[in-house]
Amino acid sequence: MKHADFVHLHVHTQYSLLDGMIRLDELFKKAKEYAMPAIAITDHGNMFGAIDFYQQAYKNGIKPIIGCELYVAPRSRFDKTTSSIGEATRHLVVLVKNMQGYKNLMKLTTAAHIEGFYYRPRVDKELLKECSEGLIASSACLHGEIASLIVRGNMEEAKKAARTYQEIFGEDNFYLEIMKNGIPEQTIANQGLIELSKELSLGLIATNDCHYLNADHAEAHNVLLCIQTGKTVEDNDRMSMASEQFYVRSSEEMQALFAATPEAISNTVSIAERCNLTLEFGKFYLPKFEVKNPEESLDEYLERKAIE
Repeated sequence: MKHADFVHLHVHTQYSLLDGMIRLDELFKKAKEYAMPAIAITDHGNMFGAIDFYQQAYKNGIKPIIGCELYVAPRSRFDKTTSSIGEATRHLVVLVKNMQGYKNLMKLTTAAHIEGFYYRPRVDKELLKECSEGLIASSACLHGEIASLIVRGNMEEAKKAARTYQEIFGEDNFYLEIMKNGIPEQTIANQGLIELSKELSLGLIATNDCHYLNADHAEAHNVLLCIQTGKTVEDNDRMSMASEQFYVRSSEEMQALFAATPEAISNTVSIAERCNLTLEFGKFYLPKFEVKNPEESLDEYLERKAIE
């Protein structure tokens, strides 16, 4: 990876359905224009775009970082009793370091849809513990568990949550995510996150939670959210982004915004250097199937089952 000053590690593409507006071809054009050697894909709760993203990135000479913004259930993923989506899910960004991490992320997103689905595809901390190998995680946006606790003034609980994630993912594999997006609550969250990072020796990363490519796409993104929630732009009680700054900023913009915490910028580069997934294409990986009766061949078994 050629030298970089900053890498975007929190990006929602067109595969964050009715939420992300970034088309891959345009994203890579922009990354090249900004001379960014690597970029991540972290769509909401799914890996639909992973292969497309991976292949297009290499075509454009950019290193792909495969990831996901997971929804984490507050208790068990099997518990489907809370009254609102806000209570039912907390966000968490995970990035793939290697093949083990890729397999674990596939397990997580599959279980989230099959076992944990309630409003959204959800994992829980028990599942994260089982599948943490090969992954780097960060605390996500204001909908992340730690940031939302800080905003509510609950610093002790926030510290406890940060420690838990630190234990789940291991030393140097969990980061606190800070953003500059013009939202007043974000400023409160950032102060608490910076404090926690010092107290718990956790690294900071700066992200921009990109949902659209350019600043002037904010209005179109607003319309997209209306489509998702079945509301009109005139509705006052509709879901909307609380600012118009969730676009793909240049490295220079990010460095200027986070001049007070330069380590949050340099950490994005060191994480990008640690994420080295290689996928092989054109090979078939078929499951091994054991037949219980040694007298029967695999073909005979299949034939018998088909007739039955």
